[in-house]
Amino acid sequence: MIELVSEERCTGCNICVAICPTNVFDAVPASIPTIARQSDCQTCFMCEAYCPEDALYVAPDADETVAVDEPRLVARDLLGSYRSALGWTKTGRPRALSDAMHKLVKSF
Repeated sequence: MIELVSEERCTGCNICVAICPTNVFDAVPASIPTIARQSDCQTCFMCEAYCPEDALYVAPDADETVAVDEPRLVARDLLGSYRSALGWTKTGRPRALSDAMHKLVKSF
């Protein structure tokens, strides 16, 4: 379930607002989006995956609201961790480039 929009990292681009399939966020003029309907979150990670600033945290095992501590999440490198797991990194070699699956697909 979505638990955090980091005020420090969020630039207010509203990509999370646009990408969320269950309309969890509300855009706020001249500010960052708010989590308006948290209980509607389906833990699909779309918001976290598409956030270019790694400003969101989705608790993967939470069906109800859980307490989160942003400094602790930052220290454990958990903000944007789903995006990173997908290989959508800001720097470095994308993990998708090391995936050999394309060789199998080309053989068909």
